[in-house]
Amino acid sequence: MILGIQILGLLFGIFMIYTSFVHFKRNEFSAKAFGVWTALWVVFILITLFPALVDPIVGGLDFARRMDFYIVLGFMFLIGVVFLNYTLLRKNQKKLEEVVRKTAFERKK
Repeated sequence: MILGIQILGLLFGIFMIYTSFVHFKRNEFSAKAFGVWTALWVVFILITLFPALVDPIVGGLDFARRMDFYIVLGFMFLIGVVFLNYTLLRKNQKKLEEVVRKTAFERKK
């Protein structure tokens, strides 16, 4: 039996696949990035519709419930995304600083 939360998860997964496709069509994602995100959303949809698929993993890691496992995974994912965003931000800051210095030096001449 499909629960309301599973329907919501299914709709969210389909929406995110569509969003990834739109970004791919706008050339904001490479084909590889689109493939990775699509695969991730398909796995999300499968786990949403068939939550028993993660039982072998949850049982082996000594989690009491599936939800505990999902919460830990969610926090790990969010921390990883924050770290990735931070590193990209620092890289962009350095590039911007270099461009500003170069422009200021050329105007000084």
